[in-house]
Amino acid sequence: MIPPEPPADVAGLAREVDGLRRELAPLRLLPSRVDELSRILADLAETVTALRTRASTPAPSWLMAPTDATTTGTLLDELAAWLRAIYLRYPDAVESFPDCWCWHPHVVEELLWLMYAWAAAYQGPSASVALAGEWHDRWRPGVVRRIKATAGVCSPENHQSRAGWPEVSTGAPEVPAEDQLAELAEWWAERRDERAPEPPGRGSVIGDALRGGR
Repeated sequence: MIPPEPPADVAGLAREVDGLRRELAPLRLLPSRVDELSRILADLAETVTALRTRASTPAPSWLMAPTDATTTGTLLDELAAWLRAIYLRYPDAVESFPDCWCWHPHVVEELLWLMYAWAAAYQGPSASVALAGEWHDRWRPGVVRRIKATAGVCSPENHQSRAGWPEVSTGAPEVPAEDQLAELAEWWAERRDERAPEPPGRGSVIGDALRGGR
């Protein structure tokens, strides 16, 4: 879930947490109740810390996310909560938002950085009207436009493997001419004033592979 927007004075909230901790210390409570209150205080303290640092935290990358299901699950859960609370409140965002958004890595990447740009504009000590205006005028419309252009007409059916159905490629993309990079790197490092190595001819096996067999 997205942390709630911080109050005007986050430091004041931190002092209240410390005050509650001091007031509860001398009370004789049941052990289970003490444990519950301790967890509440720990959660409040963690929230205060998150509010102080979130706006200055670099946006995570979905394309370079750690290969850990807990991390990726947290990213998607937080993003879904933000989409519900903020992004999908805008009609143009709803109109261009595909049901299969989370199957498109580039769409998730776009939405993650936009969420963090929103946090930087509205939360934390560096938040400002200027950043909020830029988010509304530039960042949000740009993301909406790109999602509409690249995935706006997609549907979950396109991601199902069925005979005769069109499929959306979601695996790792192939980089053309990747097997020639070592040769080109050597040429650029040592002989860049000379003619560059020639690419494979159209009739070669490598050339056909680079063109997808065409």
